[in-house]
Amino acid sequence: MIIVLSVLAGLAWGALFGLISAGITKKIAAGDARKIASLSMIRMLIDAAALAVVYFTRNLLPLRFEATLIAAAAALSIIGIAAAFRTAAAMKK
Repeated sequence: MIIVLSVLAGLAWGALFGLISAGITKKIAAGDARKIASLSMIRMLIDAAALAVVYFTRNLLPLRFEATLIAAAAALSIIGIAAAFRTAAAMKK
């Protein structure tokens, strides 16, 4: 049961930071095409911060660290890929 809760918590945490990253991406991409190069660095910093929080709270929360970390990384990746496709589609218009 704790593994299921860990996976759900990781997915929720990764999705939250993924949506934050997607929102920042949308705002920057809409503003200026020259700033798009900085998106990669900003998204990497957001992803690293999300995973760092999981790492540093591993002893504070009663969750399985491995399951939480993998689920958070998966959610970050999935939302990041979806945001990239949406941004690219919006830029083609």
